[in-house]
This record gives sequence, structure tokens and C-alpha cells, in this order.
Amino acid sequence: MTIPSAFTEKIRNDYFELLKFETVGADPMKLRDCLDCAMWIKQWLAPMGFTSELMQAPDRLGTPPIVFATRPGTPGALTILFYGHYDVQPADPLDQWQTPPFEPTLKADGRVYCRGSQDDKGQWFSCLCGVRKFLAKRAGAGSVPTLKIVLEGQEESGSGALAALAPTIRGKLRADVMLVSDTGAAADLRPAIVAGLRGVSHFTVRLEAADHDLHSGEFGGIAPNPAQGMAELLASLHNPNGSIAVKGFCDGIEEPTEEERNAAESAAMSDARYEEEIGCPPVGGEEGLTITERNSFRPTIEINGIHTGYGGPGSKTVIPANALAKLSMRLVPGQHPDTAMACVARHLERHTPRGMKLFIEDLSGEAAGFRLPLASPVFRLATYVLEDMDPRGPVFQWDGASIPVVSVLKEASGATPLLVGWGQPQDRIHSPNESYGLDQFVKSMTWGEKILGALCD
Repeated sequence: MTIPSAFTEKIRNDYFELLKFETVGADPMKLRDCLDCAMWIKQWLAPMGFTSELMQAPDRLGTPPIVFATRPGTPGALTILFYGHYDVQPADPLDQWQTPPFEPTLKADGRVYCRGSQDDKGQWFSCLCGVRKFLAKRAGAGSVPTLKIVLEGQEESGSGALAALAPTIRGKLRADVMLVSDTGAAADLRPAIVAGLRGVSHFTVRLEAADHDLHSGEFGGIAPNPAQGMAELLASLHNPNGSIAVKGFCDGIEEPTEEERNAAESAAMSDARYEEEIGCPPVGGEEGLTITERNSFRPTIEINGIHTGYGGPGSKTVIPANALAKLSMRLVPGQHPDTAMACVARHLERHTPRGMKLFIEDLSGEAAGFRLPLASPVFRLATYVLEDMDPRGPVFQWDGASIPVVSVLKEASGATPLLVGWGQPQDRIHSPNESYGLDQFVKSMTWGEKILGALCD
């Protein structure tokens, strides 16, 4: 394995130290880790001239802090806002990790394995390493932008604190351009500019019947079965062709322009490549639509987990007293999170099996999707930079994933978002054995340095 010269021992040590913090922001037991990580970030930014503070929304005390850092620039220069998140997904299932999930390991394949190695610690850290390089080159000579950094600890669980705080600190957030490094490149690390994101909401559905588990022989055919009821309820959300069956859910969807559709399709992976990456045929979603249409321009309602009854070894013949399901919705422009959730709630209420009680809980996320105009001057500038980095030039993508708070920060800051990241499917984010390649790390560093130079010159 050849280690790129840009990935210095200092960078490696800092990167590994950052990754060791077990910053599962959704877990209250990891709040100390989140606070320690936020303090570490403050100290890491200080030598670059940043003044940092830890912030919380007044009604969200006891949540992971938000790191807000500023560095004044040359008078008259642009103001650049960086956004990222230091929280990570839970590491489970632990038995599927080949290395300890919070012990960063550089393997012979040139990849660092650790939870958060890519999503999103690795992405924003590598980009800011490039910013540091830019600032060092400009020290005492040349203009530099005013820099603002927002790094939060709740993105993986909905960005509730930052979404609540952002409208109250508009003056602090005011910027011209917002850089986000939390997305993916195209196949073979070809650069990609993300011109839109789907929105997201997630929630819990619970069904209850009897007040305790029942013997399936004595009460089978008599007592309502929440496990069966949950299966029926969830199945009712989609039509046989995979389209969404919820009345009103898709009303008002803004269809992509022909230019957007063509640009998205030109960057799409083949069905065979998707099957190679995910291990099964890419046939989910609505029949008759391409992968790009299904992933970039259509909404989804996905079941993220179902929990009910007995799942241990052997058998246990019970009728469970309750069933629980975790669901998420990906939303596209034209859909409002509140309206979409209301449509789903009405549908679930109408289809609740007889004899059972329905509860809808833990609603979070509630972020709208957005698309940005392809003619944006910022996109043109980014295209020049990425063509300099890679002669193939960038493609445009409309990401099927979500960064819920980006639309909130866009509105609060007035900044034009510029989403360029270096993720690849083999990074396995949100899964065991997450990793980030050194080649990706260096690409991100180079992007951070070059885009600042372009925005200043």
C-alpha cells in the first residue's frame, strides 16, 4: 500500500483521534462522548484562527452541542459557511464488524475502517484539512473569505436542535455560499455536484391488542394478532406495482425538467453495477421507472424495522400483545413534510386492523426536499474547479438521500448551497465495516483547498 504524501502523519493522528469518539448522537448514554468530541473540534480549529463556541437551542438542553466557529476574512470578500456533522450511526450489529467499530484501522486496501470514517467525520475533516492548507498558503498574502463552520451532533437523528436554533441566529449564519461535504461522487470517483436532495421524516408506528402475550393455541383465532396486523398495515402503504397507495401523498409533486432528467440519467450506474454494489437486483420501488427516477425524483415510504413477538432460538407459540415498526419517508419538491405525514396518518388510521389500537410516535426529521437551478453561477465555478481536478469533469446528481437541516440552513443563512462529496457505495455508511479510502480523503482535501481559492479570486 502506498500512502499519499498529502495524508501526513499529523493528519492521520488527528483523523484517528476524531474517529475514536463514540458520538452516537441519538443515544443519551453517548452525550459525554459528543461533548468531548465538540471540545476536541474547538481545539483543532483554534490554530487556524477560528473562534469557536458550543451552542444549544434553549428548549433542547441535554442534546449534543453544536460547534459554531468563525474566522474573519478580507474586507469585501465572500462569506463561506461550512456544514457537517460529527455524530454517527450506532455501530450495531457489532458481530458483523471485522475490526472494532471505534478503533480506526488502516488496511492494506488503502481504506480506513471505523464508524464515521466517511459519514460524516471523514468527509468534513478532510475538506477542512484542505481549508487549512489554503489558509496557510494565503497567510499574509492574498484575500481570504470570512469562514463560518457549523458542525452538529444530531444529523443522524433529525437535526432537531440545529433546526430549532437556526432561525434564531440568522445574523450569525449569514453567508454567500454554503459548502457541504456529506454526499457522494459518481462511479469511479468522478466528481459530482448534488443539485438537489430529497427531504425526510421518520416516525414510529405501534399496534396494541391484548395487555399481555397470549398462548397461540388457547387464543389463536380469538385474539387479534398485532404481528399479523402490522404486516397487513404496512403492506397497505404500497400498491402491487410498488407505487405509493397513500391518498394525497404524491399530490403536487414537482416533476424534473428535461434538462435535469437527462443530466441525472447521464450519470447513472447500470442495473448490473447496482446489483454488484448492493448484492441484489435493484427492483425496489415503482415499476416502469428507471433507477434514477425512483431514487432522485420520486418519494418513498420505507420500512426501516419491525419488532414484535419472539425471535430467539427454537419456537415460542405466542400471540404478541403489540408490534412496533420504524418508518421513514423521502420527500421531493412539491411535498410538505406536515402534509405528507398527515396523509400517512389518515391512511394508517383507516387501515388499522379491527380490535387493535394504533399509535404514531417519535416523529422527527420533517425536512422538505429541494432542487437547485443548474444555471447557478456557483455551479459554474464549481465545474471549473472540478474539471481542473479531474479531466472527466463533474456530473450533476439529485441525491436520493437527505441532509435534513440543509434546507433550514439555506433559508436561515441566505447562502447558495454547494454540495460536493466523495462518498462511494463501498464505503458502507450506516452499516458494519464502514470505511473511507485515502484516495477519497485526498480528493476531499484538494476540493476544500481549490474551491476556496476559486471563490476568492
